Amino acid sequence: MNASLLTLVDAAVAALLVVGAAFALVGSWGLARLHDFLKRLHGPSKATTLGVGCVLLASALWFAARGQGSWQEGLIALFLFITAPVSAHLLVKAALKLDPSLRPAPPPAGSAPD
Repeated sequence: MNASLLTLVDAAVAALLVVGAAFALVGSWGLARLHDFLKRLHGPSKATTLGVGCVLLASALWFAARGQGSWQEGLIALFLFITAPVSAHLLVKAALKLDPSLRPAPPPAGSAPD
């Protein structure tokens, strides 16, 4: 690859790392600052997953641009995007079973969307 293309790839990798770190920070901050269990679970399961996905994409792009592409980043992303929603779903189901008062009230009758 020529130097200008590598510079462009490096800029894209840097941007992905900054965006990924920002999403991971927001997810971690949500875990620490939100008040109840269901809200706390939302931050890490959404924002942190997206943050780690950006970091994995940056890693894959960086290694691919230097001719050392590998499949590990894709495999990690696949397992992350499969296991994070499943584990969050199971945690919510367990929390609702242990404390049914967490379940939101049903909508009033007659308020169905058109």
